Amino acid sequence: MTLLAKITLAIALLLSIAVPFGAFAAGERTKGRYKTALAANVLMFIATVCVAGGMMFTGSAFAAETAETAASSAAGWGYLAAALSTGMSCIGGGIAVSAAASAALGAISEDGSILGKSLIFVGLAEGVCLYGLIISFMILGKL
Repeated sequence: MTLLAKITLAIALLLSIAVPFGAFAAGERTKGRYKTALAANVLMFIATVCVAGGMMFTGSAFAAETAETAASSAAGWGYLAAALSTGMSCIGGGIAVSAAASAALGAISEDGSILGKSLIFVGLAEGVCLYGLIISFMILGKL
């Protein structure tokens, strides 16, 4: 990668961090500024990915991969799959736990006898994270 490409990607990365933070800091003290900052962050992230993809896929063609390079590439995809299965399941589990736990706390404050039932629902939501972790261990076991 050339020096100009590295500088361009560094500037795009800094802008994708600075612009949403600036939109958040400069916005009115309302709930709308969160949406504006999130929209700016998503837009800048997509723009950075497009610029990086454009720089990555332009250039000259190379010879076919050797068997060692292909095996290394397959291992890299396996590690990426393991990371994504854990990360995405933990994000989903966190969203589920936030909804279930807040509802459970509200219900327990009204009627303390339903503590056991509410803990079961919170535990089920946390199980999603464990399933993703088990899948990532299975993927890593194949590498």
